[in-house]
Amino acid sequence: MFATIYLPNFYLQAAMRHQPGLCAKPVALIEEQEKKPVIVQLNDTAEKAGIYKGMTPSQALARSLQVVIKVRARTQEKSIQEILLHYAFSLSPFVEATAPGICTVQFTTWHRHPADNRLARHGESVSWRTGSQSHDNVLRVIEQLAECEISAQAGIAPTPDTSFLAAHLAKPVLQIENAKEFLAPLPIETLAMIGAT
Repeated sequence: MFATIYLPNFYLQAAMRHQPGLCAKPVALIEEQEKKPVIVQLNDTAEKAGIYKGMTPSQALARSLQVVIKVRARTQEKSIQEILLHYAFSLSPFVEATAPGICTVQFTTWHRHPADNRLARHGESVSWRTGSQSHDNVLRVIEQLAECEISAQAGIAPTPDTSFLAAHLAKPVLQIENAKEFLAPLPIETLAMIGAT
């Protein structure tokens, strides 16, 4: 089993971290190093004000004079990524920093050998974690991240790709036992939307 922990709007979360007064305001993030900066991430309040990705800051201000334009905070991004990895490693020693604000965890298998009650050797596999234990442990990590003012959600599934998709749809944790049953009803637009994040 795999878990993907996903921090939605990672760059925006980093730029807004420790500024709780911004949560109720429309906030948009630009990449200031671009020749013509455009909005790359925004919060729900900004979306409701008619602002969307790809707009210039002046276009966003024309939609809402209250919009706060932020630039990427690379130091905060690094800090949040380190916190994410710290908590991910509390789940398993097999953690991959998949992308900024996303990590994938492979759950390890430890068990007692049935014949003599010793730990099994590599290749002998019986999972020591049940589905509910994995869910509870991942939920604990999501709650720990929330205590650090980091919004996160997670997906648990038999494959890394399925856990990635589940993480994008989670509220806050979504566990998938059968990837085929999970993927079959999803509209193709959902997959395209997730791929664009």
